[in-house]
Amino acid sequence: MLGIVATMQVKEGQEKTFEAAMRELQRQVQANESGCKLYALHRAKAPRTYVMLERYETKAAFDAHAKTPHFQAAFSKLGALLAAPPRIEVLEEVV
Repeated sequence: MLGIVATMQVKEGQEKTFEAAMRELQRQVQANESGCKLYALHRAKAPRTYVMLERYETKAAFDAHAKTPHFQAAFSKLGALLAAPPRIEVLEEVV
């Protein structure tokens, strides 16, 4: 299994728009990506900071995720809502 932690800083005033777009992306991922076992958005304590926790069966499933039409469409819209590029951490499961 592969774990992903994606931390995103959203522009002030764009939180609700961002959350709605991410809910739709989450719905699409869960419906269309069998290799993705977890795709859950969390609000951090820091203002306007969100963390997406992701879990994939294989690296190939993770690589395929970024190439899906729903991911590409979402991030073409979400890019304008972010204050900075997402910080992505890739983790390998130990046990």
